[in-house]
Amino acid sequence: MIYLDNSATTQPLPEAAQAAARAMTDVWGNPSALHDGGLDALELLDESRKAVAKALGCTPAELYFTSGGTAADNTAIFGAALARRRAGNRVVTTSAEHPAVARACDRLEALGCEVVRLPARADGGFELSALEEALSDKTILVSCMAVNNELGTITDIPAVSRVVRRCAKNALFHVDAVQAFGKLPFRADKCGADLVAVSAHKIHGIKGAGALYVKKGVRVEPFLVGGGQERGLVSGTEPMPAIAAFAEAAKRIGDPAQHLAHARALRSALTDALADCPHVAFNSPADGLPYIVNLSLTGVPSQPAVNALCEMGVYVSAGSACKRGHRSEVLTAVHLPPERIDSAIRVSFSRFNTVEEAYAAAEAIRKTIERIRR
Repeated sequence: MIYLDNSATTQPLPEAAQAAARAMTDVWGNPSALHDGGLDALELLDESRKAVAKALGCTPAELYFTSGGTAADNTAIFGAALARRRAGNRVVTTSAEHPAVARACDRLEALGCEVVRLPARADGGFELSALEEALSDKTILVSCMAVNNELGTITDIPAVSRVVRRCAKNALFHVDAVQAFGKLPFRADKCGADLVAVSAHKIHGIKGAGALYVKKGVRVEPFLVGGGQERGLVSGTEPMPAIAAFAEAAKRIGDPAQHLAHARALRSALTDALADCPHVAFNSPADGLPYIVNLSLTGVPSQPAVNALCEMGVYVSAGSACKRGHRSEVLTAVHLPPERIDSAIRVSFSRFNTVEEAYAAAEAIRKTIERIRR
């Protein structure tokens, strides 16, 4: 198996799986319980918070655990809108966001907020001048991705922050950093954001845990209410196996800058091997995150291509949502022609993939094109 769908999920590290198992078998108490079993779980929760906070670049007091990246994004977006509702009702986002942000903004719009969606450039980014024009004193929230999950486009988050601070004094700035965390040199406390969402299973943890950075002094209201866990912001018993695994994965992120060099080598191996193929068109920007390569196999529909590659032991994802005829919102937003959208696939690497696997994937893609176009 050559697994190249790491933007969807990553293989858990053995240490992460072991930490989850320990939390289920040895330290399985409820962290809110006031007995030794609960206190042991609370100690594990505190240790895990310190580990993830250190990796993200913030203090433990600024980190709140959630059930995943979607829950972190939703907590940030609805929490910010609730907290700032007296200051205005304008929300600014982009037309190429992950559904966790896009659908949350749709919901805010249905509830009466004015949502401005900045148009996407051909590379998946957006113009800072368009952002500046959209901002006003009535803007209460700006939300965008650090790295686009389909194209790999990198957003200059500090530059966006400077525009927001200058032009929208009442706005909170939220960043979906799910695809950036662990892959780019990134510190929550240095990027200029008020709120940053990340996910465990994108950094070789297990599914079921995410985290939200809330800058010291920033107030957001709870979106999930109940028992008041996570200092009142995210109610619900903490998923300790997933959180413990998150912490072990975070401890082992290593140097993202060093991993970037390896990811560039992987991308080069794939793109160089397919450069002379007339039926391959690359959709990802050249300066994007090298872990993500979106490409179209002209004349080959996405899902049959994914299926054919799977039969050869190469796992990738469709670049468009084919179910019920819906096309990728991201690829549509960047104005790719329908035939490019309908034939798009996404190859996404991890730091554990090899150059040999990238070359093998390229050969499998060539065979897929030949087989299906015939």
